[in-house]
Amino acid sequence: MIHPTAIVSPKAKIAQDVAIGPFSVIGDHVIIGEGTHIMPHVVIDPYVEIGANCRIFQYAAIGAAPQALKFKNEETWVKIGSGCIIREFVTIHRGTAEGGGLTQVGDGCLLMAYTHVAHDCKVGRSVVMSNNATLAGHIHIGDHASIGGLVAIHQFVRVGEYAFVGGKSALVKDIPPYVLAAGDRATLHGLNQVGLKRHGFSDATISQLKKAYRIIFRIGLTLNEAFQRVAAEVEPTPEVNKFIEFIKSSERGITR
Repeated sequence: MIHPTAIVSPKAKIAQDVAIGPFSVIGDHVIIGEGTHIMPHVVIDPYVEIGANCRIFQYAAIGAAPQALKFKNEETWVKIGSGCIIREFVTIHRGTAEGGGLTQVGDGCLLMAYTHVAHDCKVGRSVVMSNNATLAGHIHIGDHASIGGLVAIHQFVRVGEYAFVGGKSALVKDIPPYVLAAGDRATLHGLNQVGLKRHGFSDATISQLKKAYRIIFRIGLTLNEAFQRVAAEVEPTPEVNKFIEFIKSSERGITR
């Protein structure tokens, strides 16, 4: 199922039923899982691992050296999970030794056309990145987050799980889980209630998250005061605890 015009390194490990389209190039030390379809004119550079049942569309470029002056051509990797869809002209760069040596995309992600995942990023499971969304280096995107089109995210920013970032936004600080954010520079706009309901969160869970969100972001308390009040007034569900711990662990600061 490899087109005769494709160039595939003998050092690549390709599962039996992988399809590779015309004029695609597969480099050394590439691993591609079963059922994956590589379409025409795709370039996969060395040190890339791709899971099963992915679809990688034409002109995607995966595993190129990072755009980082600190990179010294060391062995670093891109690892992509199973069931991902990577559309036209997507670019995903390898990690750097300083950043842990790994750029990672989790299972079930949809990366739409022209999205960019820079060195040392960690993209969780079932993340959607819309057209032209761009991640600078060392960014962490939580599971089930959605990033709108034309979004630019500053290096080292974290976006929490189930968060939704509206199109044409610029993120320079962390976005907590479960929230809506938009704007240049981005600000918070409440909980991502539609997304939470679609993912099966109960009304009771959403209600507790709304209480915590209001206390922390709406009534003018310091964070320490807000945390004390949340502890006293909000049921400590796993989601509320995760919301609080994300904010407490922020190094760049939290978008307000």
